[in-house]
Amino acid sequence: MHRSGRGRRSMNEINMVPFIDVMLVLLIIFMVTAPLITTGVVDLPSVGKSAQRPASVLEVIVGSDEKLRLRLDSGEPEAVLIGQLAERVRAKQNGNADVPVVISADKSVRYDSVVRVMDTLQRAGVRRVGLSVKQGAAGA
Repeated sequence: MHRSGRGRRSMNEINMVPFIDVMLVLLIIFMVTAPLITTGVVDLPSVGKSAQRPASVLEVIVGSDEKLRLRLDSGEPEAVLIGQLAERVRAKQNGNADVPVVISADKSVRYDSVVRVMDTLQRAGVRRVGLSVKQGAAGA
């Protein structure tokens, strides 16, 4: 009634050979297919040409020293502080909210400064705010 000797023991070890075989097969598949995968192409927006230029344009110039200047059409730019920017723009628009405001900045200016100017104008309710783009700079 009493069993003597050792019975069958369960195996406590995991057989790693099938796992390694599967991983090697997957590695070979990925190595073969990786060069065949084409890289995605990102289509960046381009600047279109408008039908006609607006009668007057307000330009907010952000200089390399991050100081702001305001210019109406091709007149002489005048210095303005960020706190006064919204009221000065409204005064230059003379109640005509359709006068576009273009922000142009030196390429060394931090993007943060340009966004701050845009945010100030949009919070003040200026509807037509855009960024000036240098023509022929694609690929540079």
